[in-house]
Amino acid sequence: MGFMDTLKAKLAPAKDKVSDLAQQHGGKIEHGLEKAAKTVDAKTKGKYSNKIESGTGKAKEALDRIAHKDDGTTPPAS
Repeated sequence: MGFMDTLKAKLAPAKDKVSDLAQQHGGKIEHGLEKAAKTVDAKTKGKYSNKIESGTGKAKEALDRIAHKDDGTTPPAS
C-alpha cells in the first residue's frame, strides 16, 4: 500500500465526520456565507459585487459537494 493510499485510509473517518456536520449545519453555514458576502459587499461599496457573488456561489456548491447533496450519491473517490 502506497503512502497516498495509507493517507486516504486514515482520513476517511474525518471526511465522513465533515460530511455529517455539513449536512446537519448546512443552513447555518449558508446563512453565514450570505452574511459575510453582504458585509464585504457593503465595506467595498459594491465595487466587487460580481466577484463576491461568484465566490459565494462556488462556496455553496462546495458545501453541497461536501454534504453529498448534489445528486444524493457519494462522489467518486479520486
